[in-house]
Amino acid sequence: MSSRRNFLKGLGAMGAVGVSKSLFPSWMPRLAFRQAGDRPGDVLVAIFLRGGIDGLSAVVPYGDGAHYYDARPTIAVPEPGSGETAALDLDGYFGFHPALASLQDIYRANDLAVVHATGSIDPSRSHFDAMQFMEYGTPGSKTTGTGWIGRHLQTAAWQNDSPFRAVGMGALLPTSLRGSVSSLSLRSIADFHLKGREDELRRAQAALMQLYSVEAPRDGLDSQAQLVFETVDLLKAINAGGYTPANEAVYPEDDEGFGLGLRQIAQLIKADVGLEVATVDLGGWDTHENQGTHDGYFRDQLGVFAQGLSAFYADLRDHMPNVTVVTMSEFGRRVSENASYGTDHGHGNFMMVMGGGVNGGKVYADWPTLAPNALNDGDLAITTDYRSVLSEIVTQRLKNPALDQIFPGFTPSPQGIVVPR
Repeated sequence: MSSRRNFLKGLGAMGAVGVSKSLFPSWMPRLAFRQAGDRPGDVLVAIFLRGGIDGLSAVVPYGDGAHYYDARPTIAVPEPGSGETAALDLDGYFGFHPALASLQDIYRANDLAVVHATGSIDPSRSHFDAMQFMEYGTPGSKTTGTGWIGRHLQTAAWQNDSPFRAVGMGALLPTSLRGSVSSLSLRSIADFHLKGREDELRRAQAALMQLYSVEAPRDGLDSQAQLVFETVDLLKAINAGGYTPANEAVYPEDDEGFGLGLRQIAQLIKADVGLEVATVDLGGWDTHENQGTHDGYFRDQLGVFAQGLSAFYADLRDHMPNVTVVTMSEFGRRVSENASYGTDHGHGNFMMVMGGGVNGGKVYADWPTLAPNALNDGDLAITTDYRSVLSEIVTQRLKNPALDQIFPGFTPSPQGIVVPR
């Protein structure tokens, strides 16, 4: 029994399975399961833009006039109608950066909403602290220990025994998924195929068969080993390499794997494997020097973001009534550009919410303006706590009313961004 427990080390009260390095390579993802039937709500896709994206260049408050343009003499996005680098008008006051042009049709179809002057109320300008606070859902507290999504899964009233209940696309499990309901960290669906090396897969399966009674499980460890086999078989059936996105959707082929992550989330949704929550990151937004708002790095990275979202929307067109996507970043950038033609760590920022249940085609903003006396120590002030946005999604689209446990000590302010499911 000792060797079996060492092989499936990490088995916890909720049934986590850690796979022995002696049989599986280090890049083979850890599997984790929870005994639980069908979800009544949407599939949630949470996108974290790590590094602190410049929300004032992504969703441009051109209507603020001199307060915006005087603070950014070289990197400001011009007003709509001012040329190919100009903002794309949304509502007469805010505009998309031109690199977000592919999102305009989704916005006009009322399936995409923007929330501005939002973020975490904690004043930290540390990337690590700000990300941790935001993913915990408890700004200012480093002792929470669980993520807001993890607490949502723990408090949900329904049951779901799928190993794909919660998936973090990437090498590491994000803090937001931490909790007693274990999640799966997945760099690539192909990882479960042992990168196509069937001889390695057969060797690993033979070793498991010797250690466990997989065909007729006798105890919890045997059952977990059986789930390993079932999960590998299921992912082989999904056939990652043979997937063709619908509606001519083209995902970006970026170095960080953002496009690949969204593509594979779409596959899992279509395969109906019990997915409830998926997370994916796009980093590289810490633009202190030579930001490249008009013709450089920022513009290109924003294009990757937009292409990924628009491809995901097109690919899942028939499924979007049951999918909600939310984007966030740990903080925004300062209003004034710096001497290096970049922007430093700031405070207020923007979020996006996309899906068939979104009251879209609108920028939700209790806009404080960028007037000097309205700034928060030189930054865009936060007038909408990001937890209010997430709370609305959780209660209205995910159908979980347990906000007192998901965001303890917080009273949300309804925004009307999504419709009840």
